[in-house]
Amino acid sequence: MKLPKSYAVLTQNNSNTQQLVHNLLRNQPIDGLKELQPLNGLLFSRSEINRYMDEEERHDIKILTKNSEQSLKTMSSGEQKKALLNYLLQQDPDFMVLVNPFDNLDMATQTKLKKQLLDIASSKILVQLVSRLDDILPNTSNFIKLDGSNLHQYDSPDAFWNENKNEPISFNGTIPPPLSPVKVEGTELVSLKKVSVSFDGHQVLDNIDWTIKKGEFWQLIGPNGSGKSTILSMITGDSHKGYGQDLTIFGHKKGSGESVWDLKQKIGYYAPAITDKFRGYHSLENMIISGLHDSIGLYVQPTDREKQLANQWLELLQLNDRKNDHFRDLSTGNKRLVMMARSMVKHPPLLILDEPTAGLDDTSANLFVSLVNKIAKESETAIIFVSHRKEPELAPEYIFELHPSEKGSTGITSKS
Repeated sequence: MKLPKSYAVLTQNNSNTQQLVHNLLRNQPIDGLKELQPLNGLLFSRSEINRYMDEEERHDIKILTKNSEQSLKTMSSGEQKKALLNYLLQQDPDFMVLVNPFDNLDMATQTKLKKQLLDIASSKILVQLVSRLDDILPNTSNFIKLDGSNLHQYDSPDAFWNENKNEPISFNGTIPPPLSPVKVEGTELVSLKKVSVSFDGHQVLDNIDWTIKKGEFWQLIGPNGSGKSTILSMITGDSHKGYGQDLTIFGHKKGSGESVWDLKQKIGYYAPAITDKFRGYHSLENMIISGLHDSIGLYVQPTDREKQLANQWLELLQLNDRKNDHFRDLSTGNKRLVMMARSMVKHPPLLILDEPTAGLDDTSANLFVSLVNKIAKESETAIIFVSHRKEPELAPEYIFELHPSEKGSTGITSKS
């Protein structure tokens, strides 16, 4: 029996993915995908989950979860995607469009979903729109690349893989020094000893021991729901769960009178969602300077020294010729680089990067990881890098891995 074709469309951060999906689902003729025109297709994507979630919350209409007491909003990313996939399969489409299906999933859930999609591919046409090469299913027969709105077809798999293989990326120059170093006493920045946390009677963390010292480079990993965000929120002071615990941050025992503001001045933090807060017409120069003032946008007159420092960072990022451009006009990848510079401009003792490469294409992710590695080597800042995805070029010294159990997650430290 001949298997259906399986398509992979490699997208980039400049790709007009939304328009391609629109044309596919509305049976528009598309070069390289014309055989799909008379067929019925359905969409498997994060945006579809958000759409059904909105229906539940605003109109109390349960579609994906009609046979469950649990709401879509309270489910993990893996459970949400499972519910959507089951719903789509019940409608028996001719083909399915998958948009970055493995984003926001831990490794174990990715493996399960990949196996399920391979089973589906034995009887249905799959069109994968993916920004990372590692996400392409092994049974793929046809390869395409979406550059802006232009589709480029490849004559053979070898031609596709040879043209799009990832190459190591490096930055020239050195990390600019801070205007004035942020001082902390001692070598230990964070110390958790026998920390246990529960929510509504459900144990999340069980006797966590973790010490982070000056200049160390850590990767924090673990499945969805294992407690990664809980640990980060205790370190940053955003969670009250740290009180009453044996938790010491920058030499101060939690609850001994330190303020959340004092903590935040010594911690650089970046997650992709932070980028969405910067909706004004901020120049790249002002964006980096705003990191010196911990403000969203710059509302003071910058000094000459501050401007000089911002331009040193922009030169490192090879964006110095765009210093007066608006931040909002940058590509997604360049926005992340500028936000990284903003987080590091003061050389905070601790830098937390929470899923910083989520949603990036391979080239942009490699560039971001290269900058992180460089900062780790050339500064005294300790780094915690949190990611579901294993970034091949990332070079942490240590890994702290959370292992869930009925009594809550335990933590294991290992050298990378």
